[in-house]
Amino acid sequence: MPSKLRRPKLPNTNDEFEDRLTFGDRAADKVAAFGGSWTFVLLFMGILAFWMALNTELLPLRDHFDPYPFILLNLMLSTLAAFQAPIIMMSQNRQAAKDRLAVEHDYEVNLRSESEIRALRARLDALHDKYDALLESHDQLHERHEKLMRHLLERDGAA
Repeated sequence: MPSKLRRPKLPNTNDEFEDRLTFGDRAADKVAAFGGSWTFVLLFMGILAFWMALNTELLPLRDHFDPYPFILLNLMLSTLAAFQAPIIMMSQNRQAAKDRLAVEHDYEVNLRSESEIRALRARLDALHDKYDALLESHDQLHERHEKLMRHLLERDGAA
């Protein structure tokens, strides 16, 4: 009766890593995901264009709260960059840690696979040896059978 294939339960890297994330980690990942998207780029371009248009064309000259060269806008952009850069780096560091965990799991799987392949190879070699022994036995029996048949033919021919 063939044995059932046993598949060892391997840990899911994504689930294992997600379980460790804090609220701050999840928030940083979402900020990084949004900050690196076309939605963010297009939205930000629209806000910048609106800000500049508002302070040059749309408001009367006396109501411009950030006239050209847009010092307030530059300050806000610098502040945004100062916060966004470390948040994105935190997210990248977590992704690198997740990748390292995945590599470790892949290594474990490869070791298990190699061990299984070696065991299968040993079993195949043993079966091959048994097959060779059976062939040798078969050849010996075949030779005996031929000798016996010749002997019987000679005996029947002499009688």
